[in-house]
Amino acid sequence: MPQMKIASKLATLAEDQWGLLTRRQAEATGISPATLQRLSGAGGPLERMTHGVYHLAGAPLPDHAALRAAWLALAPETLAWERRPEQGVVSHRSAAALYGLGELPADRHEFTLPVRRQTRRADVRLHRRPLPKAEWIMLRGLPVTRPSRIAADLLVEREAPEAVAQVVADAIRGSYDYPGTFVETLSPVAARLGFRTGDGLAVLRRLLELADEPEARRWLDEARTTVGHDDT
Repeated sequence: MPQMKIASKLATLAEDQWGLLTRRQAEATGISPATLQRLSGAGGPLERMTHGVYHLAGAPLPDHAALRAAWLALAPETLAWERRPEQGVVSHRSAAALYGLGELPADRHEFTLPVRRQTRRADVRLHRRPLPKAEWIMLRGLPVTRPSRIAADLLVEREAPEAVAQVVADAIRGSYDYPGTFVETLSPVAARLGFRTGDGLAVLRRLLELADEPEARRWLDEARTTVGHDDT
């Protein structure tokens, strides 16, 4: 295949994928494995990001590049704009980092899928959980769980409540999610945290206390109004 044609195919693949592409996507356009190996060698136009995922030289390196590469690797044959949430949604610490919420280190790339799946990668963690449409959004081109879902997931994973509290306060202050939505999403984890079953408002109140949030009273009043909660 002529070099100009190969370069054009690579550029087309990478254009709407933040300068990234996968081996399987390239092979699907007719580029051979041997050619890919040569192109990803020293001085070649492809830089290896992770197993089977490359960055096109000359394209700006995107924010959270390693996370994006790990997400592409979950379904390497599927183009980014054709992905379905069932193929992986950014979640837990990775989702908090993508929003810029809290200070939990995202030392692994975390994704949620509706079916059980295993990975050999030490830097990737996969969680199994169905995600209704209301619990995730598109953020910076990636499907990512909403902050209220992030907080509930982190508590289920036994993250320190003080760390989760900062995620919650940052999310509400930044208008990434709403107090009432936190109450609804945190309700199922209330009992395991020692609160009355289904009392998401109590969980939210405690987290805002831990965050020493000055707007806590106003946000709790807003939550009561939104969900029709009476805790008197």
